[in-house]
Amino acid sequence: MDKTRLGVGLVVVVLVVQTLASLLWNADATLTGVALAFNAVAAVSTGLFVRRGGRAAWVVAGWCAGFFGWHVVGLGELAGWWTTGLDAAFLIMSQYQLSVGYQAVMATAAGFAVHLLLPRQDQASAT
Repeated sequence: MDKTRLGVGLVVVVLVVQTLASLLWNADATLTGVALAFNAVAAVSTGLFVRRGGRAAWVVAGWCAGFFGWHVVGLGELAGWWTTGLDAAFLIMSQYQLSVGYQAVMATAAGFAVHLLLPRQDQASAT
């Protein structure tokens, strides 16, 4: 499996899990709507990348970087490193350990997706 397919697979997993989490665990309707809108646009971008390839990898990697940042903010909020006022957005079923685990797994998956999807130049052999 090449790194682009693995990256796209991670993006799909992140989008599905985030969408399900938004629908099942978030009590705030406005935040749920915003999350679903962001996920929908990211899904369309990913679909276009799969169909067309090329420069669209930058767009999908950008979405993943945003998802990575969101989950890192969630980890920091739950750890008490900073206060954003969005603590309710990062809690899952009011369970702290589950929420921290979710944020950590999602940040890691999104970070790896960014790493796998960023276009790289071919490097010349050192020999």
